[in-house]
Amino acid sequence: MRALVYGLAVAGASAARALQRRGVEVIVADDAATAERVELARDLGLELLDAPDAVTLRSVLSDCDLLCPAPGVPETHRVIVAAQDTGTEIVSEIELAYRWEQQRAGGPRPMLAVTGTDGKTTTTLMAVAMLRAAGLSTVDAGNTETPLVDAIDDDHDAFVVECTSFRLAWTTQFRAEAAVWLNLAPDHLNWHRSMDTYAAAKARIWAAQDDADAAIGFTGAPVVMKHLSAAPGRHITFGTGGDYHLDGDLLVGPHGTIATTTSMRRSLPHDITNALAASAMVLETGLAGSDAIERALGDFTGPQHRLEHLGADDGVDWFNDSKATTPHAAAVAIHAFDDIVLIAGGKDKGVDLAEMAVEPERLKAVIAIGETRHAVASAFNGVPINEVTEFLPEAVARAQAIASVGDTVLLSPGCASLDQYQSFEARGDHFRELAPTRGASR
Repeated sequence: MRALVYGLAVAGASAARALQRRGVEVIVADDAATAERVELARDLGLELLDAPDAVTLRSVLSDCDLLCPAPGVPETHRVIVAAQDTGTEIVSEIELAYRWEQQRAGGPRPMLAVTGTDGKTTTTLMAVAMLRAAGLSTVDAGNTETPLVDAIDDDHDAFVVECTSFRLAWTTQFRAEAAVWLNLAPDHLNWHRSMDTYAAAKARIWAAQDDADAAIGFTGAPVVMKHLSAAPGRHITFGTGGDYHLDGDLLVGPHGTIATTTSMRRSLPHDITNALAASAMVLETGLAGSDAIERALGDFTGPQHRLEHLGADDGVDWFNDSKATTPHAAAVAIHAFDDIVLIAGGKDKGVDLAEMAVEPERLKAVIAIGETRHAVASAFNGVPINEVTEFLPEAVARAQAIASVGDTVLLSPGCASLDQYQSFEARGDHFRELAPTRGASR
């Protein structure tokens, strides 16, 4: 068997190594043949094809059984078109891993899966914490530091897979015993041809399930609910009016109380929604019970850059939500507070920023930064204080001057970071350094 791996970043490199470990002849290519990637190819005993053209790709793929594109390779890329022209099967790394796991000598281990425009990482980590509290060895895999092709070679009892649309788009067999779709909002339209293909890729999280599996959807997302109605698995819902919902301060499922919000270390509105989704996954599969869930939620603080509390200064709370790279994600963060001094803006991804501004009454001030600063300021027209400055240090200084006791300073950009930073992590780290809390996360 022969495979072309296109893209040698984290997932692509892991896929190439995993294919080689299983005796597959591998060819590697990349649009950016950096010195690091050339050296990585050499370590694999391979020569890296540097930005091959469409003719070369069709020639290479005509002799390949598989194309495994890295997640960053969009569905419009010439290598995808070439594979479709030559009839070469396209598989993502989670599809490869799933197929290999089915051949495991001791039998396949359970997989849980999470997708959505926003909230994937937090929900995935919550589910991992719940399973570990139940005594299971598990790991967050997929769109994390651990590709699933690597995770399956480790000694775990179960896997929680964070599934981007990039990975789901190229799956046919990938199946999780419980799969959550959290939400859908405009994003990644530089990768997908349209919102329709974006939604179709997300829906693949349920496509291969059977009637014993749990297909779990959010009642507050109409597109998700529409796709859930056609899912082959058992239809489970979470959110207002759902099978899993909030009743007062109780998280409740079909079989009764799961946990109390007062036992949660953090219980902002989106924390509760994510907790309901994660609880549904582990309960519907029988992998963890409510005692383990409550213990896990009591200790869970969430990952960095996702409404990360940096601390307080002179009665003002500072939150780093740099991971909010879509208007939908910023709107979720805004919904969690009142009296907000918001810092927002960044790289223009061509999406409508109006969704960020659906609750302007929660805002005391907006300080718009980055490439989209004027568009952000326009979206929040009518907020009492509405200012524009290009860079984050000036925005932090203005926020500190504006905020008073009881206010919240919130970095929730609603836009990508790549106009000024290499990643949302770099932007969030800079904000943490600038914040007057000088704080470690709390």
